[in-house]
Amino acid sequence: MPDGQPLVGTGVRLELLGDDAVDELYPLLSDPQVYADGYVMHRRPVSVEDSRALATSRFLVAGRVVYAIRLVDGTLVGTSSLLEIDLANESIHLGATLYGRRWWGTAVNPEAKLLLLTRAFEVLGCVAVEFRTHWHNRRSRRAIEALGAKQDGVLRNQDLWQDGTVRDVVVYSVIDAEWPTVRLGLRERLRAYAS
Repeated sequence: MPDGQPLVGTGVRLELLGDDAVDELYPLLSDPQVYADGYVMHRRPVSVEDSRALATSRFLVAGRVVYAIRLVDGTLVGTSSLLEIDLANESIHLGATLYGRRWWGTAVNPEAKLLLLTRAFEVLGCVAVEFRTHWHNRRSRRAIEALGAKQDGVLRNQDLWQDGTVRDVVVYSVIDAEWPTVRLGLRERLRAYAS
């Protein structure tokens, strides 16, 4: 099982999301642009208290290893999780990722995913890491594809949301045979950001 140890890169640090960091999520969770671009993991909170309740019910649940993603200066910029951990089949779902708009298109996501994928493949011994997103969340789909993940398919009418809409889920994965190439691609992207 993932042990929740911090994952440290050159630009970001991933640490377990705890109660002390939940209130820091409010500016990220309440940004209307996040939802306009297709993020539908939950509703948009209307206050810090509402954000705390939402984060506690959606992120801090059993069976998930939820990371706060911070810059090296300590600024909270997002969150991502390892969930649906299937030890028997050596697979894991990497998801529930959210970043503040200011960090979209930066080195934050590639470095965070490099750290998480390295943990999944090289420490946990996974043979497959899955990603899922809403069909209409094109920004998320592009980001997953840029990681080197391949689309496995679309689960139609998979999720019913609070507003009554039904969500089609796009499923992607990286398998162990692809990991060396994906790792190289992520490292090259990070070098390009650094130069």
